[in-house]
Amino acid sequence: MNPGQDTVSIIIPARNEAEGLKTFLPQLRQIYPKAEILVINDGSTDDTALVALNSGAKVYSHPYSMGNGASIKTGARKAKGSILVFMDGDGQHRPDVISPLLAKFHEGYDMVVGARERTSQANTIRWLGNTFYNFIASHIVKRPVLDLTSGCRVVNAQKFREFLHLLPNGFSSPTTITMAFFRTGYSVTYIPIQVLPRIGRSHLRPFSDGLKFLLIIYKMTILYSPLKIFIPFSILHLIAGISNYAYTFTTQGRFTNMSAVLLSASVIIFLIGLISEQITALMYANTQVPFVHKSKKSRIKKTFKTYAKSIKETSKPH
Repeated sequence: MNPGQDTVSIIIPARNEAEGLKTFLPQLRQIYPKAEILVINDGSTDDTALVALNSGAKVYSHPYSMGNGASIKTGARKAKGSILVFMDGDGQHRPDVISPLLAKFHEGYDMVVGARERTSQANTIRWLGNTFYNFIASHIVKRPVLDLTSGCRVVNAQKFREFLHLLPNGFSSPTTITMAFFRTGYSVTYIPIQVLPRIGRSHLRPFSDGLKFLLIIYKMTILYSPLKIFIPFSILHLIAGISNYAYTFTTQGRFTNMSAVLLSASVIIFLIGLISEQITALMYANTQVPFVHKSKKSRIKKTFKTYAKSIKETSKPH
């Protein structure tokens, strides 16, 4: 990919981030005067939209708060650049982190994510939570995932838009897009970045959002590879069924209903897992269809031309 031919769109979801944007946007515009900067105003009740407009950014406002993921999707739809840069609007991400991300992206990656270092985490509890999520994701994709929930990333615009229908409207969109890229076989890498303390109050709620992220771990496993969830449950029921049958046969000399239920559940769970795996494969198949169809079309066209040429030569008078 030739960096000189690429256009960059910087997308900043923002909800009541006027104070952070006052400092961040002028610095960003000074470093990247030609980049398209989009601020997605997610139903803010402060001067977020006005501050962004005065800083020369394009502003798209939601009539009410629709969520961080909804803002990301709005930005991706409105952006004109072939490269999308996502940053938070709370003042944590410094404008100078974009340059190393772009440099790594131009090495041939489809997505480059800024991985927050330990000293950049808001507190120990959040660092432990993110470390747990990263461990689970790394185990699922069999690749090192250094920061699953980072909002700072550079990505190929066309490939990113392939997954807009999968992205939720809440805070789990970074998780979903990361897993989707790994599942499809697109290249993802991480580089460490330093972030600043956020300006203003965080919109995350530790308890309720913590439960949501636990659900996200389950959902992202289903999204990536359902059999990794269904097979362990199937084996667990199989072992329980066999153990129960061995016990009841030894003590009572018969095959009980509980053994039948457990063994049947094992088979049913396994079959549901197979169906889910096929559905997941079909869900990601759209990213390969255009290439396959184009390849088939070119082969058919080439064959037709060869056939027409042979007919023409054989029909010439000798």
